[in-house]
Parts: sequence; structure tokens; C-alpha cells
Amino acid sequence: MPLLLADAFEHESLKAAEPILRTDVPEALSRQLRWVHSSEVLDIAPLLRGGELLLSGGQALATASDERRVDYVRQLAARGITALAIETGPELPVIPESMLDAGQDAGLPIIELCKVAPFVGIMQAINSLLVSESVAQLQFGDETSHAMAAELAHGGGLDQLLAVLASRTAAGTRLVSPSGITLGSATSGAQPGPSNVTIVDVPVRGVLAARLELEVADDGDANLARVAGERCVDILGLALLQRMPPGLKELAGIELMRAISSGTQSWRLQQLGPASGFPASGPVAAVVVRSSAAGQLRTRLDGILDDAVPQSASYADNAELIALAALPHATAVASRIALILALGALEVPDGSVIAVGPLAQGIGEAPWSLAEARRTLELISGSETGNGVVDAEDFAVERLAEASLDAAAREGFVRRQLGAVVEHDEQRRSELVRTLAVWLDTGCNTAQAARELHLERQSMHHRLQRIFELCGGDPRGTGRLVALHLATRLARP
Repeated sequence: MPLLLADAFEHESLKAAEPILRTDVPEALSRQLRWVHSSEVLDIAPLLRGGELLLSGGQALATASDERRVDYVRQLAARGITALAIETGPELPVIPESMLDAGQDAGLPIIELCKVAPFVGIMQAINSLLVSESVAQLQFGDETSHAMAAELAHGGGLDQLLAVLASRTAAGTRLVSPSGITLGSATSGAQPGPSNVTIVDVPVRGVLAARLELEVADDGDANLARVAGERCVDILGLALLQRMPPGLKELAGIELMRAISSGTQSWRLQQLGPASGFPASGPVAAVVVRSSAAGQLRTRLDGILDDAVPQSASYADNAELIALAALPHATAVASRIALILALGALEVPDGSVIAVGPLAQGIGEAPWSLAEARRTLELISGSETGNGVVDAEDFAVERLAEASLDAAAREGFVRRQLGAVVEHDEQRRSELVRTLAVWLDTGCNTAQAARELHLERQSMHHRLQRIFELCGGDPRGTGRLVALHLATRLARP
């Protein structure tokens, strides 16, 4: 049987902390538990997979703003964790009502730990039970996979394979193509009632060929069905390969993306490009998506690329999804901008980032475009980019500086150009460096910069006057303008 939140409540290690459920979430204690984590990091949500009990000592929450606390709860709820447990004490006497309201609205159980208990002991005790459960689930999954392999060896089709999976997991099973066509299905024989659907991707030679849908009753074991489904992917892939093998062009596209990702020599790309539909000398741009759901996003990304460009190929590798887009010769620059706008429609989980590499002239330069897109994502790592699409060309200066100057040289240049402004920000907690950066990025357009910074024009003028005093005068019309602009770009975190 799966471990539930109620089981954790009754475990001696957690009971020592006197847990009290503070949100009225329906059937909260019936939620399945996948793991127990402890963290004081408020940006932990992107690192979680869902199904966790997260333990917090409350130290970071005690000093955070009310808005940040609410965002913390919402992000954890969106990630699908089982529950959040917060220890109250001298630093955080009570859990703020705003957090409880946010948890209630988002359906996230929030637990108060009224006494101090060692988190390490709680995690070791409960996670050891979960590890034992996981081992049993993997063994069950392997047994199910062997049963399906035997069925396939005796000539069984997709429906027969899915029937084996359905009978062993008590889950309704359906195999669906990326376009939504049902390829095979089997019923579980369970009585109709409330249920949840778990989806497992089924690739064939690196190409997403189908999705396995497992419909599990609310009182069933969804984790067991998911593990069994994941262990049976290779068998289903073999059955699909017999039924509809990938075409040569599709396989060439996969090999092309692997070669681009690994930085293969240009001559090899010149061979693979035309075989997969890319002209050898046509302009191309790389796309990088880093997301916990990279594999699930591939079909949607392919759909956007199909509508936006004449030819494309994609490849998913762990948490990174990469793609290459061929662009028309005559309108390459405009088409790349249109592609960036089109990619804004790709719905991605929180914490995901997307970058479009610079325009490459020919398939031989595709690895360079991909490398520059990846370098851009490294440059913006940790900044608040949201889920928007990042244009690598907007960071050309930063990429050049990172490749050509060491950290000491960059810091020295910033200090010489902006030292007084940086010191003013540090002492007065002002934002003069950011103000100068926005003003310069807008082409010294004071009105537009004020709008972007949400300032009154008079306040903007006062800030600029102070900046000019610290920098030695108005830089417009002088050679210092370029140096200041470069320094503000290098000073960005």
C-alpha cells in the first residue's frame, strides 16, 4: 500500500513535533507521499518533483515579506507537493494568516509543527519506509514488464500488451499518438468512479511516438501504476516500432540534433542537414528550453516550429529540450524575431527558461548558435526572467565579455566606470545603476525609461542628475557613453 500523509502524521518521528493541520483541504491526509525534504530556501519549488512533504524551520519565512510568503505557498502548490510543514517558535510564533489563506485557495495542506523535532530524524525514518516501498514498486514494475514482453513474444498487439498492464495495476490504459489518435486501450475492470490520469511518454529511437495514459481510481495506487508504466516503456516502444517505424528523415533529424548538441565537425553536419530537410547553406537559429517538463513540451514546441518556420528538428535530453529552425534567406532576421514572439505561446512550468540563439549562416554554424543560447541561459541564471523567451542577441555584450575578459578584468572595468554610483547604491540602498542601465538601453530616452521604471518624469530627472554628478557629467555626445553602457551591462547580476 502507498504511504499516505496520514501515515506520516502517525509516525513517531513526526508526532514528536505535535503536527496540526492548519488548512481545511479535502482529503488532505489521504494524499500519497513520495518523499520528505527539509529546506529553508524560498525558491525551492523548481527543484521539487511533486508528492513531497516539505519541512521548514520558519527562519527564512520569519524575515520574508508577506508577498514573498504567499508566492512561496503558491509555487509549492503549483509544483504539486503533498504538504508543507512549518515549525513555529521564537522566530516565527505563528503561521501567517496570508499563508494559510493562500494554501487554502491553492489546495495545499499546511501543517504547523508546534514543538521542535530533529528534521534529519524525521526524514531518515519516513524516507526509509518510502525507499522500501519504491524498491517493491520497481520489482513490481519489472515483473509487469516481463509479463508484457512475454505477451509481445507470442505475437500480442498493443491492446493485448495494455490489457496485461491494466490487469496488474488496476488502471485503465490507453496509448495515444502525439496527434491524439488512440493506438490501443484496455479497461481495468474496476467500478466507475472518481479517478486521476497519469501520463508517461513513450519514445521510439528518441522520437516521441505515443503517450501512455493510466487512469487510476482515487482509492488506487497511482504511484505503483506510474512506476509500472515507466518500466514498460521499452516494451511498448518495441511494439510501436513493429507497427510504425520512424522514417529515415526523422531519424536523420534526431542524429543531426545530437551532432549539433555535441559540437560535431562541420563536414558531418553538412551531410546530416540535407538528409533531414535542412539546406546546407541556409540561415538557422537554435532554441534551448530548460525545464523539468522538457520531454512533455516537445510535441507543443514542434507544433509552434511547424507553424513558424519552413523546417525544424528537435531533441529532448533530460531537462533540456533543443531545436533548430531553418529561416528563409530573404527574411531571416525578421523571421527569427517572429519565431521569438511565437515561442512566447509555449506554456512551460514555473522555473523554465527559453533562449533563442543568434542567427547562424548555414548548418555548419548551428553548434555555435546553440552554444550561444546555452551561454545566455547561464548568464541569466538566478535572475527574475519569468517564463518569457530570452533573445541571445540582447546579451551579445555580456557573452563577448564573458568569453574575452576574466572576472577580475570585468570587475575592474565596472569599478572604474561606475564605482561612485555603485557605492551610492550600497550606502543609500538606491537603484542608480539600474536606472542608468534602463536609460542607456532605451537609447537615452528619459520618458521611456521612466515608464519602464514606473517613475514620475521629475523623479527620473532627479536620478539622472545625481548619476551625472557621480559619473563626471552628462555622457551624451562623449566617448564615455559607450563605456558607461558596457559597464552597466557587465554590472548586472
